[in-house]
Amino acid sequence: MPTERIREHAGATTVAARRRRLRADRARQLADLLRHQIISGAHAAGTLPHEGTIGRDYGASRNTVRQALDLLRAEQLVDRVPGVGTVVVCRKYRHGLNRLQGLAETLHEQGTVTNQVRTMAPVPAPVPVAGRLRLPPHTDVLCIERLRLLNDLPLSLDVTYIPMDIGAGLIGCDLEHTDVFRLLEELTGQPLGTADITLEAVNADAHSAAVLQAPRGAAVLMLERLTHLADGRPVDLEFIRFRGDRLTMHGLLHRV
Repeated sequence: MPTERIREHAGATTVAARRRRLRADRARQLADLLRHQIISGAHAAGTLPHEGTIGRDYGASRNTVRQALDLLRAEQLVDRVPGVGTVVVCRKYRHGLNRLQGLAETLHEQGTVTNQVRTMAPVPAPVPVAGRLRLPPHTDVLCIERLRLLNDLPLSLDVTYIPMDIGAGLIGCDLEHTDVFRLLEELTGQPLGTADITLEAVNADAHSAAVLQAPRGAAVLMLERLTHLADGRPVDLEFIRFRGDRLTMHGLLHRV
């Protein structure tokens, strides 16, 4: 093939690739907008508008709309029902990050939160745990693992470490229907103050995937939270794995 033909062919291939990339970008951007509408409850009836209506409302081509809906179907957020249209098949619950609350307090408007206590026992604190709780290494702490359910659907798997001088009072309490935060305030006689949090996405290991009834290797939201009493003492170190397909995090931030 002559050099000039090769250049023309390469140029045409590059242009086609750029167009495909732009279509994919537009589809992803539209999917983000539609996802927000779904999560915020804008489609209360559970059915999305017709593809043509979406295209007009968002200034998108029909192919872009279809690609965006395909992305949402791949997330198992919507599905196509013959004779009905595109329907929402998975609800995501809003979890606030701008207030220090237990899960039942945060999601009380969304339904009923119950807890399955899988383990609860004193254990020697691993060095990192002891350090975060300001305890000598290997000091006994109360370790609690709970499966949290919202409306009987698995939502999170929590592992909590609490100093034994406080944790001993939790043994025998109704942890199935009561947030640990409320019990900590009752046992210590003072309110909780602040919490340091870290949020990241991790892959579900075989154990947590089975407990959460999620696909093995699926992405879950890992929230690490160290909670302090009002006097500054750290009293609760948690590692919480949330099903990312059932929860969305939100908050109000102020620029200082």
